[in-house]
Amino acid sequence: MTIRRCSSTVERVFRKDEVEGSIPSIGLVDIQEKYNSLKEYLLSCQKVLIAYSGGVDSVFLLKVATDTLGPQNVIACLGTSPSLGKSQHAQALEMAEIIGAPLREIPVTELDDPNYSANKADRCFHCKSHLYGIFTKIAKQEGIEHVLCGANLDDKDDYRPGNRAAEVFKVKSPLIDAGLTKNDIRQLSKELNLKTADLPAAPCLASRITYGLEVTEERLNQIDQAEDYLKSLGLQTLRVRHHGDTARIEVPTQDINKITEENTRKKIVDRLKQIGFKYISLDLQGFRSGALNETLTEQQKRSEQAR
Repeated sequence: MTIRRCSSTVERVFRKDEVEGSIPSIGLVDIQEKYNSLKEYLLSCQKVLIAYSGGVDSVFLLKVATDTLGPQNVIACLGTSPSLGKSQHAQALEMAEIIGAPLREIPVTELDDPNYSANKADRCFHCKSHLYGIFTKIAKQEGIEHVLCGANLDDKDDYRPGNRAAEVFKVKSPLIDAGLTKNDIRQLSKELNLKTADLPAAPCLASRITYGLEVTEERLNQIDQAEDYLKSLGLQTLRVRHHGDTARIEVPTQDINKITEENTRKKIVDRLKQIGFKYISLDLQGFRSGALNETLTEQQKRSEQAR
């Protein structure tokens, strides 16, 4: 495969960021073309509102939009609620400041919606509907025609009822339209010197609560505290799944020995019991994104996606 340097369009981005030395190679030609396609789409929008979370994808989208359109033509809106972890919140604020993008923190009250708190298979649809409903109103008030989200091409292969909410509210997914995968976004983020490039995915805390168990602020706080504690022990990629009295810890299989080392194991048990869990378990299958979706039948998934 032939590897080429960035085109002049990408070159201008790196020069704007004052990256010293020769212009880094983006990689394969198709990645470069996808990147240019994204920039062309953003230029056609002229002004955008971005549904921003501070994760790998939305940080990348915000960076490219700000560099392409200028900060005066970009608004990043961050929905704040108990489902947003404290560390994720702090990361979102930090990255927006580094990028130089205007950021608005928007309180979201999805917990007041029984359709959301019931935590059925369509929970994400109700969550995103609240979020996008607010953001589209803000966009209209600001005279902005285009509301964008950071969904990438790989998201189309997963069970994500939030995508249906984007369709309902006409929120666009330019990373999907440009054909950018998660790996593409990570590679491009490295070239743009974004420290989020290698960070693990960080979906909302409600995604850790087993389907059918009510989403409450207390349970979200328990998950947030438990995951922050595990990260303080040097673990990065992880989930604490909430099964009522039981916390089920997922880490990559290579980190299982770290968890089961006797001193560490005791510390984890003690801390998670202080947080409010009665039973602490370790998933021997290891970490996998969207593990709770394994409990859904194909019929349940098809039923939600067909609505």
